[in-house]
Amino acid sequence: MKAEHCQMSKIFGWEIVMASIQKSMRIPKEMVEEIQGIANQSGKDFSTTTKELLEEAIKMHRCPGIVFSEGVRERRARVAGTGIEVWEVIANYKSVDEDIERLHTIYHWLTEFQLKAALAYYWTYPQEIDHLIDQNENWTRESIQNKYPFLAKNRA
Repeated sequence: MKAEHCQMSKIFGWEIVMASIQKSMRIPKEMVEEIQGIANQSGKDFSTTTKELLEEAIKMHRCPGIVFSEGVRERRARVAGTGIEVWEVIANYKSVDEDIERLHTIYHWLTEFQLKAALAYYWTYPQEIDHLIDQNENWTRESIQNKYPFLAKNRA
């Protein structure tokens, strides 16, 4: 049996009401314990943690070659086998007028598969990646000094 509920989510600073569907499923005890451990470490509840893990699993299934790992504030999509976040590859892709050959020159150590994985992720989830690029481009010397004043101190 399923029940529909409305769930408030904050995405990119906007509050959005999203319909959610309650489903019942059997999960092995070991998996429940693992999810609960992740939830405890992150300070999130079991349901939120499970939902986030499922979202990541679906994204990785749709875009082979992409993994998720902790970023500064949240988990981020990265090119598998590297520490490079997808938004970084795409920002450079845009800076070379979306020329794949020039992109490969920038990331000469990445395989064609790795670059195509980043591009595929972007084409599948453009709003997510464009938001991260915008966040990065909005950093200025002043905003860094305001947010991290200890970085601006003169060192003798």
